[in-house]
Amino acid sequence: MKKVRVRFAPSPTGPLHIGGVRTALFNYLFAKQNDGDMILRIEDTDQARLVEGAEDYIVKSLAWVGILFDEGTHVGGPCAPYRQSDRKPMYRQYADQLLANDYAYYAFDTVEELDEMRDKLKAGGMSPQYDAVSRMSMKNSLTLSEDEVKRKIAAGEPYVIRIKLPRKEEVRFHDLIRGWVVVQTSAMDDKVLFKSDGMPTYHLANIVDDYTMKISHVIRGEEWLPSAPLHVMLYRYLGWADAMPQFAHLPLILKPDGNGKLSKRDGDRLGFPVFPLEWKYPTTNEVSSGYREKGYEPEGVINMLALLGWHTSDNRELFGIEELIQLFSIEKISKNGAKFDPEKAKWFNHQHLMLKANEVLAQDILPQITAKGYITTLDYVEKVIGLMKEKVTFKSEIADKSDYFFAAPKQYDEQVIAKKWTVQASDFLKQFAEILLQNETANSVDLEALFKSNAQQMEANPGSLMQPLRVALSGEGGGPPLFEMLHLIGVKECANRIHTALNLINKTA
Repeated sequence: MKKVRVRFAPSPTGPLHIGGVRTALFNYLFAKQNDGDMILRIEDTDQARLVEGAEDYIVKSLAWVGILFDEGTHVGGPCAPYRQSDRKPMYRQYADQLLANDYAYYAFDTVEELDEMRDKLKAGGMSPQYDAVSRMSMKNSLTLSEDEVKRKIAAGEPYVIRIKLPRKEEVRFHDLIRGWVVVQTSAMDDKVLFKSDGMPTYHLANIVDDYTMKISHVIRGEEWLPSAPLHVMLYRYLGWADAMPQFAHLPLILKPDGNGKLSKRDGDRLGFPVFPLEWKYPTTNEVSSGYREKGYEPEGVINMLALLGWHTSDNRELFGIEELIQLFSIEKISKNGAKFDPEKAKWFNHQHLMLKANEVLAQDILPQITAKGYITTLDYVEKVIGLMKEKVTFKSEIADKSDYFFAAPKQYDEQVIAKKWTVQASDFLKQFAEILLQNETANSVDLEALFKSNAQQMEANPGSLMQPLRVALSGEGGGPPLFEMLHLIGVKECANRIHTALNLINKTA
């Protein structure tokens, strides 16, 4: 069986979209499941569109979510170099091979001549493409004499090399997601394979690189599906049909309303990230938010992306990366686009936050706590996290919303005071503070029992007294389990807080 080798081949023209991260993820899962190799190849044939820092951004983004490479620009490997601009010298020989075998031709048309040709075709109700019919009225080596072609090349006249497609032929290939795809060459362009700047286009470089790197499966976005028939023809023309990889074209990630592909503008408009890491545009200094900087857990992002277009037979939703590797199958990828749900992304983040060990989270959160001036310990912060993480979506919220675990509140929820702070509540809290001081070794279960028995003795409804107690201890109307919070803060400190609250609130009530 042919060794599984897949590649993620982005162009460094800007930040990596989460759709690209998902493409990398599906390649990674497939490779690791089949004991294969994952390769990072940078496709920078379009030199005019390169953006400074984009390649480094791609590497860092994928490392953040845990997608690591066996070969690539940053790790090397037996097929180096892995950046197409560094492989430039090797492509021309394959363009020349196509020319020699009459599968390609030189074209000397200017931009103005190409525009004129397309305008005429449009006016005649035809598709404006450079093909088996229109090429015969253009300035190329099929219409010019051999001597004229040589003269133009010798004179340094700009030219491109185009593939020479047959006028009417059926191109068939099997897509692992979409089944058989059939296209007529009459509906295809004679695409440029080699540009006037001496660089190959994506199409030629892509095929040469996939062949020379022994790529077994090409798993990429469906935006490349229209190019696949051309790539099939290139494999055939270069004599590599038997080595052609299997194709799988992934469905789009759609806007939350399902209308069209998810874009940066959708994130800006609706307030969620579409990039894994924060990105600052070099020319404008505009900043686009990233999942990492917004506080998302990389495990949650991976889980969310895996389920955009893929599912298991039992429709489970929560997975770690190792489970995804075991369960992933291309056959269960949908043909249809997957709607992005920003609220579901938050849900995944919360679920994975809950799964993380408190001691791991505490390593990140302790510095945030001490930066506020609080003196505490790692052990205590772990216990705070244990109570707080169920109530938050992002771990950054734990530090933001847990001040009362480290210091008495300075303000109290006015709505709770207006509704719940009664004479009976005040009398109960005064008595309960004294009970606390007499039960310093009580655990959370004991404290709850003391609370209820004391309320019953006063013929009060325990439910009506819980929010006043919570406000006195934390200043907040809601939060983690009340008696576990009380126990962690400590009964003596809580008794002091109740006395302080009674003095402050009763004076203003």
